[in-house]
Amino acid sequence: MSLIINTNNNEDFIEILPIGEIDIYTSPMFKKEVIDIINAENKNIVVNSEKLDYLDSTGLGVFMSILKTIKEKNLSIKLKNVKPNIYKLFDITGLNKIFNIEEC
Repeated sequence: MSLIINTNNNEDFIEILPIGEIDIYTSPMFKKEVIDIINAENKNIVVNSEKLDYLDSTGLGVFMSILKTIKEKNLSIKLKNVKPNIYKLFDITGLNKIFNIEEC
């Protein structure tokens, strides 16, 4: 499966809608696109995960890189509509305490 990334530019934030899987194959593209958006727009980020079916440890690493970039710019990131199987990864690793996550 591949990954499609849609975005919605709102007044106060950018909504990112990944569709598919963030894994070892797709995570470099996801990281580059999101970091480029953060650098170009300088707005808070909301990742709407309702159509994100899979996330592996490489994807978690990408989210950590994105968080680092966000914090350097004094912005915020929120994950919403996170499916239980993906939330479980954040929970097991303790990253649910670092990220603002809204469960589905």
